[in-house]
Amino acid sequence: MADAAVEDQARPWPPPAGAYAEERGLFQLLQNMLEELLIHKPDDPIEFMINHLKQNNDDAPRICVLGPPASGKTTVKIPNALWANLIQERLSNVDCIKQGWILEGFPENQEQAWMLQSSGIFPRHVVMLYAPDTVLIERSGGKRLDPLTQEVFHTTFDWPSDPLVQERLVKPEDLSEQEVSKKLLEYHRNFPEIFHIYQKVLKSINADQPSVDVLSQVLAFVQTRHRSAAPFTPRILFFGPPGSGKSLQAELIAQKYDVVNICCGQLLKEAVADNTKLGELIKPYIDSGGPVPDDLVLKLLTERLSALDCLTNGWVLSGFPRDVQQGEQLQQAQINPNRVFFFNLPYESIMERLSQRRTDPVTGERYHITFRPAPTPEIQARLRQNPKDEEKNIEKRLDTYYSHVKALEDFYQDAFYVNADQDPYVIFEFIESCIIKPLPSKSSSSL
Repeated sequence: MADAAVEDQARPWPPPAGAYAEERGLFQLLQNMLEELLIHKPDDPIEFMINHLKQNNDDAPRICVLGPPASGKTTVKIPNALWANLIQERLSNVDCIKQGWILEGFPENQEQAWMLQSSGIFPRHVVMLYAPDTVLIERSGGKRLDPLTQEVFHTTFDWPSDPLVQERLVKPEDLSEQEVSKKLLEYHRNFPEIFHIYQKVLKSINADQPSVDVLSQVLAFVQTRHRSAAPFTPRILFFGPPGSGKSLQAELIAQKYDVVNICCGQLLKEAVADNTKLGELIKPYIDSGGPVPDDLVLKLLTERLSALDCLTNGWVLSGFPRDVQQGEQLQQAQINPNRVFFFNLPYESIMERLSQRRTDPVTGERYHITFRPAPTPEIQARLRQNPKDEEKNIEKRLDTYYSHVKALEDFYQDAFYVNADQDPYVIFEFIESCIIKPLPSKSSSSL
């Protein structure tokens, strides 16, 4: 009985349940609620969580923009405790909870950061602007203040067009070179402590460049999602023309992360070789070289992807679907990938890779005329070319792939695109980074 209970606990979730939880962020939601409970320690945890679900938007942006004086943000001197109280009160308002917030110029030191954390305020992204001190001092010297509106302008970057406003602008008293140098010294003294507290959610961005470029980098950062502690089972689809390196990348991913590597064509051949019932139905199509009916392929794939190793470790699949209809059939079978990659490779590179491949009929070893020539004249003389690698046959396969790829790209809109015309290990690093990191948050894309 006890063994049965242990077995039930070890059994993975069925694919529909796991996919549902991942798509709707249930693991992250539970993690966020647990964090809130531990921070606030409410007397009635159930009521607290109900209110949290009603009021909070866990996907709303929570951003701090920090940096030295004149780096592109503004600061106001207020005592730390008062600052923390004001900020906590403001960020507790419904608009901040629902829509998110951007906190500019705070915290300035470790004490302020600890006060924020003790109040349960944790930014998801911290942008740290930086620039050389000489640039910052020069920028400060150009600032001008409108005494009527308290609006700040700059002699170089932001000069008002209204002559009346120009006439009344004055130079702020606290922006002398000596005063700015003093503020910079204080900033440099406090920066390491701030960096240490927020290092996991912090990105430094060079502010000594056009403001449009700074904004672009900031937006790209705040739209990313940090790696979650939630369980994640990779379900990866690779699309690409023949010769684009899908098989190699699938092999590398499978080796490093222990996911199951499934090539649809190889799976069909294995079913025939194993003399399974499905294999017997598939065999006539394999022998004749014709396409295997979708229902047979889908049945075989469903059985394989429902096996314990695929449910537990995840999988990487190539060779299916080949068109949108097959993609819809996968979806109806509740086989939903959570990472999709399209490999792009120029026509000339495809031809060079495939048309020059050769096989040694004696040893089965594969060679390439340019990249991996045979080591001896004897081996070179007996090499043979696979008929599918003849140029006319490559062109047929390419025509088939390109006739469906645009519709597949529209079908899988969250896909990543891979430049397959580069070093394989550079490609692998890119794919790996896309698998490890969560997908960009759709809710922050409008920032």
